[in-house]
Amino acid sequence: MAYSPKKLNGETVYRNEVFQTGLMSQLLDGIYDGEMSIGELLGHGNFGVGTFNGLDGEMIVLDGNCYQMRHDGTVVPAGLDQQTPFAVVMNFVPTIRRGLPNNIIRKSASQVLDDFTVSKNYMYALKIVGDFEWVRTRTVQKQTKPYPKMVEATENDDIVQFDNVRGTIVGFRTPIYEQGIGVPGCHAHFIDDDHEKGGHVIDFKLDNAYVEICLGTDLRLHLPLTSEFSGANLSPEDLADQITKAEKHA
Repeated sequence: MAYSPKKLNGETVYRNEVFQTGLMSQLLDGIYDGEMSIGELLGHGNFGVGTFNGLDGEMIVLDGNCYQMRHDGTVVPAGLDQQTPFAVVMNFVPTIRRGLPNNIIRKSASQVLDDFTVSKNYMYALKIVGDFEWVRTRTVQKQTKPYPKMVEATENDDIVQFDNVRGTIVGFRTPIYEQGIGVPGCHAHFIDDDHEKGGHVIDFKLDNAYVEICLGTDLRLHLPLTSEFSGANLSPEDLADQITKAEKHA
């Protein structure tokens, strides 16, 4: 079905579907296996982030290619038959492109990006491209069964810093009301231009970069049909605290 563009707060916007398999609250409960292959996932989007079965590193989807970022910060192409318990992708068609101030860190960049969006009530796919004075990342290690809860699985992750690097940050800004479905705020991964190093973004300092933004208006959820998922605790009382600890927000 074709949708006509709309005017929203002075900006022309289009409907774009965000596809997600699995839930953040599922990962928090230690449910790290899903049914969707990377080949299937790429049929739903050319841009995104996620992880792999067993929490085996971080995932980045860029320009229709999927990469696996490992615990030591190295990157390898993902196999199409690998599976994911959690990933968020979309077909990236940006309508906003802006230069970003030099010498700002993640917290300041987040405030700048807020000024570029039409409302906090939608999802946004973000692509920051350029030179970074440094990028600090971490990547989860593959877990073995019985799987620990995510807070335990990520508590000893090493921080890896890349200095004077050119690359791309792929991220999603998610509204607070999606807490537990996704990661509220900005969930972002980094990959360098040579596709050799990257990880889950903890912080960065820009040198010379720009951002492209794609509004997400429709969310399509794919939930795993597994006994583990059906028995998961998806609404713990300390959900917000668990997300903050697991994601290690700077």
